[in-house]
Amino acid sequence: MEYSHSDAELIRQPIGYWSWAAYKAVVTRIQSTLAGIGTTQPQWWVLAQVAHADPDKTREEVSDLLGNYLEAGPAVMEEEIDRTIAQGWITEDAEGRLGLTAEGRTFFDKAAALQDELWTERHAGISDEEYLTTMKVLQRFIHNTGGHAWHH
Repeated sequence: MEYSHSDAELIRQPIGYWSWAAYKAVVTRIQSTLAGIGTTQPQWWVLAQVAHADPDKTREEVSDLLGNYLEAGPAVMEEEIDRTIAQGWITEDAEGRLGLTAEGRTFFDKAAALQDELWTERHAGISDEEYLTTMKVLQRFIHNTGGHAWHH
């Protein structure tokens, strides 16, 4: 791969710009690919939470967990949960617990396979050691600047 600058120049490049550019490239790729199969990234998050829940999570639990993802917020997550229900992929019982339908399981499996392909694409030429270092460095940047981040 050809890099944008020499090593000496890269050391002086702004992390804010490059972390933003990486975020934009990765998220745009994920969102456009998911749109190609008829879903949104927040709907994928909902499906993944419901598919892996044991026991089933409530609407509130799912919304609270996902509300901070990409700063979606509770209102967006409530709308996306409603849309996921309207698609017939999940159900909500009288106690607010969300469950996957048979159609939802089929769609989740399709979307999960697509997410696996995207993961492989993103990680091409990147060792686990490099990835781990990157995650730790990014978390140190967050810590050093007084930020807070957590992902399930």
